[in-house]
Amino acid sequence: MSILEKLRNMNLPSETMVTMSYSQGTDVFVHNETEVDTALEDTDVVSTFAELIATPGLKVQSMYGDGIVPSLRDQGLLDDYQRNGTFEEYLVETINNNFYDQEFVDHSTQKYDYKRGFTTLSTDVQIRLDNLLENAYWISGGWDVSVKTENGTLTLD
Repeated sequence: MSILEKLRNMNLPSETMVTMSYSQGTDVFVHNETEVDTALEDTDVVSTFAELIATPGLKVQSMYGDGIVPSLRDQGLLDDYQRNGTFEEYLVETINNNFYDQEFVDHSTQKYDYKRGFTTLSTDVQIRLDNLLENAYWISGGWDVSVKTENGTLTLD
């Protein structure tokens, strides 16, 4: 049973917020300060995030309740979109090129020694249940999906 089917079968109120989290990491060199660039190249966090927020009709919000696409637009990061390619590809390129100017994909690095480490990129978003069920016909593998219920937070797999 897919995650979307499980969410449908839970009979939750339509205004329930669904939290989706995605993270991936890679081994990096930290001595030359390229750990974030390496993680951007070696993981698919940004492309998976872009795929989600580019889904037509899906209103993806930050954990603070702000719409992600409107926030990127307000920051001026979508001003150069010429509509001659796919929006998802444009988002990936824009987020990678402006990684430190946006707040939707986080990074953390665990240093093993002066030269090596492991960098993790992660993103956490929220989507109203009714909007998710109506507009998302998929949830790609790797997303951790959870909902708060009266009995606690339930994580679906």
